[in-house]
Amino acid sequence: MKVCIFGAGAIGGFIGARLAQAGNSVSLVARGPHLTAIREHGLTLRSGGEESTVHVAASDNAAELGVHDFVIVALKAHSVPAVVDPIKSLCDENTAIVTAVNGVPWWYFHGLGGDYEGRQLGSVDPGGRQWRELGPERAIGCVVYPACEVSAPGVIEHIDGERFTLGEPNGEKTDRVQRLSAALREANLKAPVKNRIRDEIWVKLWGNVAFNPLSALTGATLEGLCANDETRELARAIMLEAQQIGEALGARFAVDVDKRIAGAAAVGAHKTSMLQDLERGRAMEIDAVVTAVQELGILTSVATPTLDIVLALVKARAREAGCY
Repeated sequence: MKVCIFGAGAIGGFIGARLAQAGNSVSLVARGPHLTAIREHGLTLRSGGEESTVHVAASDNAAELGVHDFVIVALKAHSVPAVVDPIKSLCDENTAIVTAVNGVPWWYFHGLGGDYEGRQLGSVDPGGRQWRELGPERAIGCVVYPACEVSAPGVIEHIDGERFTLGEPNGEKTDRVQRLSAALREANLKAPVKNRIRDEIWVKLWGNVAFNPLSALTGATLEGLCANDETRELARAIMLEAQQIGEALGARFAVDVDKRIAGAAAVGAHKTSMLQDLERGRAMEIDAVVTAVQELGILTSVATPTLDIVLALVKARAREAGCY
């Protein structure tokens, strides 16, 4: 199976290394010192106290890498619209695009059915370019759970988790999604295929939409936000607004809001990705994680007063820091 990882950073590098170890033909799209190190020394994965290195094709020019069966996009959501053409160069008519990206995916209303079928989200796909040029029929949903980091150029540190939940937008268990699941499982990853992938997206998004912006605004860890009564209740209010939106779109929430908050607290003194990006001066995933939920609220006529305030504040904070 030929797989291209578009964005071979922490998560993309982890997937790519595991798939290559399992004997798949893997190529990587990367850049900068990370790309140089991969070309010169291979991609090194440190996981479970063990270290291994794979040697795979890697380039910052996707067109050099040829056509693949699957393209796994592991970029920050706001980076994807700018690389539509390079992604297209990796595809033929049978290539599937796996969106291993946080937040509301650009294909959300493809295969959903009902009144909203075919709607597009300007917050995550401005101008509709991904929908129009990549095509939602290519998309396979992927909810990412592992924690990884690039500890040095060419080196991926796997911290925790091995699950990548997959699902077709229309809920079918197609040959292609089952083939991808089998390949990931053979690579010692957990890759269940769900017929309601949006439920999985919402459960992860549920925490991110509240705790990510609050963490960026306060500098607090998940543990700190949950331990403080005021910020905990603020997060809870945002999450209840988000739940109402998700349910209006047909999503089912398998746990209640307080259990979801308890799960976030149990992670401990962890800085959210949005806070980490702010501290490092990198662009923050505000639109896919927060703005998109506000857009869905407008679409479904669900009021989001708490989310609206927090979103305005975190956008202002990000602009002040040059991260938005």
